[in-house]
Amino acid sequence: MLAGLTALVGAAVFTGAAIYINVAEHPARLVLTNAALLRQWKPSYKRGFAMQAGLAVVTGLLGILQWWLAGNWLWLVGAALILANWPWTLAVIMPVNRRLMAVEPDTADEGTRALMIRWARLHAVRSALGAAATTVFLNAATG
Repeated sequence: MLAGLTALVGAAVFTGAAIYINVAEHPARLVLTNAALLRQWKPSYKRGFAMQAGLAVVTGLLGILQWWLAGNWLWLVGAALILANWPWTLAVIMPVNRRLMAVEPDTADEGTRALMIRWARLHAVRSALGAAATTVFLNAATG
């Protein structure tokens, strides 16, 4: 059960970080000028990606391990949900990230700001996937 409980904690940490970005960090960024907004987002995104990507993988693998050990299919569902962040990020968010990374902060304009707002909506899906995985893992752990 240790693998499952660790997966639950990992999913909860992932979700908390993702929600923090959507509820606190990104809205605070949006009060900045276009140049400052992009200047702050670039290093923040790189650091956040490194943390959340690894957390999603480890959490997903632990959920799969717990499913294999216990046979409860909910662990596999939770693992699939947290791991779904990878294809979502690569297929949907990454093209937006690349466009934003290509803009020099001093040339950022209202189009850049609109893209940042779109990025936040896309990132909210990551928050939802994390919350769903956490909920499923909690049900698996307590059921």
